[in-house]
Amino acid sequence: MLFTDRTDAGRRLAGALGHLRARDPVVLGLPRGGVPVAFEVARALGAPLDVIVVRKLGVPYRPELGFGAIGEGGVRVISDEIVRHAGVREKDLVSVERAEEAELLRRARAYREGRPRLALTGRTVVVVDDGIATGATARAACRVVRAQGAAHVVLAVPVASPDVVARLSEDVDEVVCLSTPSLFSAVGEWYRDFSQTSDEEVVALLARAPEGGGPPAGQAEEVEVDAGGIGLTGDLVLPRDAGAAVVFAHGSGSSRHSPRNRSVATALNEAGLGTLLLDLLTPGEEADRANVFDIGLLAGRLAGATDWLRHRVSVPVGSFGASTGAAAALRAAAAADSGVGAVVSRGGRPDLAGADLSEVRAPTLLIVGGDDTTVIDLNRQAQAALRCENRLDIIPGATHLFEEPGALDRVAELAQEWFTRHLVAGAG
Repeated sequence: MLFTDRTDAGRRLAGALGHLRARDPVVLGLPRGGVPVAFEVARALGAPLDVIVVRKLGVPYRPELGFGAIGEGGVRVISDEIVRHAGVREKDLVSVERAEEAELLRRARAYREGRPRLALTGRTVVVVDDGIATGATARAACRVVRAQGAAHVVLAVPVASPDVVARLSEDVDEVVCLSTPSLFSAVGEWYRDFSQTSDEEVVALLARAPEGGGPPAGQAEEVEVDAGGIGLTGDLVLPRDAGAAVVFAHGSGSSRHSPRNRSVATALNEAGLGTLLLDLLTPGEEADRANVFDIGLLAGRLAGATDWLRHRVSVPVGSFGASTGAAAALRAAAAADSGVGAVVSRGGRPDLAGADLSEVRAPTLLIVGGDDTTVIDLNRQAQAALRCENRLDIIPGATHLFEEPGALDRVAELAQEWFTRHLVAGAG
């Protein structure tokens, strides 16, 4: 079983955990990669989300080789066999453990941003990671929650080694694993996108997960979008009393599962805006790389999807485009009957919209990273061609993917303000 990314894995994993909803569970994600998976599980189960912080103990001269792990509450799991074979001396073991304990406490405080740890006494607790290779960290996590009073411990992962799953079954009440391939060497080989999850993403996801569980602004619904006669799969979120809705167009190297676009979309949902994330090409079309850069084709699909959404909701509709998706959004908005009320471009290539830029009438916000110098120049050229209300915002220190701490949050803030002012306030 191959997963698109951690969001996809979390949604699939949630489908196998529906039987726990009646138990009023608590969901705990293992930072960092386990938190995006756990976030989707918590949303689906209507459960509160927290982190369970554990640290691997690495052999001093071979830190990639773990001889154990420690977790909150003083729990430690040590492999005596590895300690013996690696020749780890007692003073080295103590030194490594002391250093990792300090880092464990630092991360726990940073992730929760002052919020107290969720009480686990008497609760059903679901421990989630993005996959398991050796099992030391997962074992420590499960023992931590047991020590903290959990009544029923469930370990849930998308993929793991079958041998490890068998061993971990002794430490928990239930193991839910979607895939246990016999030829298993690393978790990342079972994901198309296994890019690193940042501390900033962990903090953002925890902040956006409501204490009582469940999505804060409407449940995502997978929809079939008729885009000019072509059926496209999309994820639609419509908060109650939504003031507007935004269609997302991703870039050439991404998909509707992009964690960056989803992060921005979640922020818009929390602000009372609906979102539609979709792939503008079918899987067969994506195989031909020429289609990925065919701005005319992408713009036509986006226009069709926008028209579909406008007939489904009775609120103003805007477009959010990233990279090449920004060019498609602007070209689609250039049509006289586009119905697009506002456009936001993130790290976009609006220059690829060409002569259509002068026909855009929707207020347009261009957001670029301060260290993305080439794209800044292209956006300035595109801005000079626009004849609509527009603004170029440059986020200092940010690169093309806005992976720096706080950069993506700033993108979300700017987008929310722009759409609220030009769609919601404008309609009012």
